[in-house]
Amino acid sequence: MESERIALKARNVSFSWEATPLHWVPGDPFTTHTINVLHLLLPAGERWFVHVYKQALPLIRDDRLRADVVGFIGQEAMHSQAHDEVLPHLREQGLDPTPYTAQVDWFFEKLLGDRTLPPGRARRWWLLERLALIAAIEHYTAFLGDWVLNAAELDRRGADPTMLDLLRWHGAEEVEHRSVAFDLFQHVDGSYRRRVRTWATAFSALVFLWQRGIRFFMENDPTLTGAKGSLRDFYLRGRQGTLPRPGDVLKSVPRYLGRAYHPSQECSTAQAVAYLAGSPAALAAEQREAA
Repeated sequence: MESERIALKARNVSFSWEATPLHWVPGDPFTTHTINVLHLLLPAGERWFVHVYKQALPLIRDDRLRADVVGFIGQEAMHSQAHDEVLPHLREQGLDPTPYTAQVDWFFEKLLGDRTLPPGRARRWWLLERLALIAAIEHYTAFLGDWVLNAAELDRRGADPTMLDLLRWHGAEEVEHRSVAFDLFQHVDGSYRRRVRTWATAFSALVFLWQRGIRFFMENDPTLTGAKGSLRDFYLRGRQGTLPRPGDVLKSVPRYLGRAYHPSQECSTAQAVAYLAGSPAALAAEQREAA
């Protein structure tokens, strides 16, 4: 909605992980590691977003959209850096993520990376495909951002406050910029068939990579023996409120595939802005910038 549009800015946040335990949701390794997959997926994924969007900038003919895309690029670059900085902390706790992150890097850099294509139609086609993929992925990052902003059960369970602030700062910015990827795709192409096709690819890839990440964490956690995790575990945590409900994830599908869909119909910008106004990391970044 026009009334909800705000200027996007990157917040130069930083987090200290020394006091964060391995299982930062107390007594719940499955929830901890299901969310920890974000730290493995997002750095490579958001670097890829930035790379693709820099290629798309010359196609933008609208000054306001260009400003939004530039703001989006700045926020995504900061998200990638913030999650990347969690990885040394995981290594210190006996969980080396390198075998999994190597697979994620291959996925984004090789499978979805630049291809040797002749200038013209083929190169433009590959750029449009990737812009549509990002629009589909951003539907789910906004969904997750909205979920974590409202996941009061994590607070009730005593989840680590620093980790919650990272997740909610990131989630709030995903809600802030939730329309940018879709608006850019509509601006340069807008094909409904491409939107549906790339949604199927993005959703399948996210489910595949996420379940592999959960399995990797559960099998390599030095405090666990023979743990794997299952769809039932995910379902139960959804009912308890420490993870998204699978039903809510599935209900988001027809909304994105509706011909009248627009991301402004989802989530609350006001809630996101309110969280960012009180986020310890965002406030500290603002103070450093003002100093």
